[in-house]
Amino acid sequence: MGKYDALAALLLEAIKEGGYLKKEVDTIPVGISNRHIHLSQGDLETLFGPGYQLTKVKDLSQPMQYACKETLTIAGPKGAIEKVRILGPTRSESQVEILQADCYKLGITAPVRLSGDLQGTPGITLIGPKGSIYLNKGLLIAQRHIHMTLEDARNFGVTDGEIVTIQIDGLRGGSYSNVVIRANNTSALEFHIDTEEANAMHLAPTSTITIKK
Repeated sequence: MGKYDALAALLLEAIKEGGYLKKEVDTIPVGISNRHIHLSQGDLETLFGPGYQLTKVKDLSQPMQYACKETLTIAGPKGAIEKVRILGPTRSESQVEILQADCYKLGITAPVRLSGDLQGTPGITLIGPKGSIYLNKGLLIAQRHIHMTLEDARNFGVTDGEIVTIQIDGLRGGSYSNVVIRANNTSALEFHIDTEEANAMHLAPTSTITIKK
């Protein structure tokens, strides 16, 4: 390296350290989900039999999460939806995440909630090959959110629980508000949205997502 190259390298490093060059932020991957079910071990055994274990079909993008071979029928006062996929592993409480249009078919009004926020949610009947169960709570429409590590949160300048707006590129792109940041060290960076909202803006796993404060 010549003396001018060395000088240029030093100047560039000084500019970076001084904050004059904005750090490039990585693209946020997109995860699009359909209706699905999370089960407790007790409810799993009621539906499939004592000692039953879920059968993993494929890993999902979030660490330790996977899609299962098993499906259930969910039923409400007006109708039922068959072959709703179960996701593993089992949880402490069962919950069912549906789409807005499913509410009309089932005859139940489900609130928009983050996964795990089950207080005050309506119930739903689950029908399996060995039994059925009525959940007193746990039916919801998933609120759009972004999973990330704490380091990702620092890089993006956001905090766990913060609500942000995102910009979606593309011919039918636009912005979505009320996107919740879920930052912890057990997650992988990914924007989660259901199929209805994704279809409205032609959102795909290859779409470019930008966080707007």
